[in-house]
Amino acid sequence: MAKKKAVKAAATVNDYAVLLSPVITEKSATVGATGRTVTIKVDPRATKNEIRQAVERVFSVKVDGVRTCSFMGKAKRTARGVGRRAGFKKAYVTLAEGSKIDLVEGL
Repeated sequence: MAKKKAVKAAATVNDYAVLLSPVITEKSATVGATGRTVTIKVDPRATKNEIRQAVERVFSVKVDGVRTCSFMGKAKRTARGVGRRAGFKKAYVTLAEGSKIDLVEGL
């Protein structure tokens, strides 16, 4: 009997809705210096499992782990009183050995 090959699922619109943008800061550059950890801004409602699946489908890599942290928006004063910036959620995605994502190509 012939073995069945695992068919990789193609990325869907929902996967792109989970991953919002790369985080390009000094800390993310330090964390990602080895090339195995990538920092991505994600949808605040996304779970670690959803983030893992979205990264694996969109970038065709194997993910070892996902760490997340949520940030509240900062309070900002305006002429009419106090407002608040929007909060966000950040995910540190650790890739499997040999996997690599180049989010900021050409910078």
